[in-house]
Amino acid sequence: MTDPLTIRRLYGRRQGHALRAGQAALVEEFLPKLSVPEEGPLDAARLFGADRPLALEIGFGKGEHMAQQAAMRPEMGFIGCEPFLDGVVGALMQVRDRGLSNVRIHMNDALEVIERLPDASLDRAWLLHPDPWPKARHAKRRFMNPGPIGLLAAKMKPGAEFRFGTDHPVYVRWAMMVMGSLPQFEWQAKVPGDFLVRPDDWPETRYEQKARAKGHEVWYFRYIRTDVPATVHSAA
Repeated sequence: MTDPLTIRRLYGRRQGHALRAGQAALVEEFLPKLSVPEEGPLDAARLFGADRPLALEIGFGKGEHMAQQAAMRPEMGFIGCEPFLDGVVGALMQVRDRGLSNVRIHMNDALEVIERLPDASLDRAWLLHPDPWPKARHAKRRFMNPGPIGLLAAKMKPGAEFRFGTDHPVYVRWAMMVMGSLPQFEWQAKVPGDFLVRPDDWPETRYEQKARAKGHEVWYFRYIRTDVPATVHSAA
């Protein structure tokens, strides 16, 4: 399995349509207040002014899930990573309209943030409906590879929870193969309903709604970080 950790571009185009005036103003005025610092080590104190539990969402779409999680857990600091400008605009609107103070945003590749976090610092992480890159020659672009997932494991506390969701059958088979090979994560499913039914504290995303409207099955995976030391795969 090809898996160089240094393949940085795990996404395609970063912007769709031109922003409206109000959206552009939101990005110009509000995003700098929420942006993750571009350089240096990151921790809760630097991001939120005090120590607190940390959560990470990798590719937050339009931000609905992240915002709902942040509203449900005001004591936790949420870091959202999303390279697409349209998605960042959506997240900014969610944060503004809900009055959230516990969200920080990185408009670029999640690996840039994950690498700078202290080891064993994350209490929760989400990877929901990522780009499946379904062609075999693009498999190395998937976040769900031993390199990125191994790095994520290094940054998660023992007992922390990692959630993964997808409606794409190619990606789900790939993900089960990758995650099944890593002793750092223990899958929580005991019966089929555990991965076929969305947990109550897992807000539905617009991508999930679109998938169900198309008749797709959606899978929900919950993993607990074990105490097995992480192995980060370096570039070949």
